[in-house]
Amino acid sequence: MSQQVQVQTQDQDMRARVEQVLETIRPYIQGDGGDLELVDIVAGIVQIRLAGACVGCMHSMMTLQAGVERMLKEAVPEIKGVEAMPF
Repeated sequence: MSQQVQVQTQDQDMRARVEQVLETIRPYIQGDGGDLELVDIVAGIVQIRLAGACVGCMHSMMTLQAGVERMLKEAVPEIKGVEAMPF
């Protein structure tokens, strides 16, 4: 297997694991009228777009840092952080 194919496979695996964690979090965020979307993963940083009630909510950054980031780092140790992406 070439190195490029191996890196792509690892990236796809990481993305799948991140998506799996987000799927477990999503119902709680949707319960408050919000939502989140995985935009990309760049150099171990998960880029997430918040939607619905999360947009403009003063607690959204706390939710990202204390909730989403913590859970992602536990499940996917390669993750270095989470950042919110604008629309």
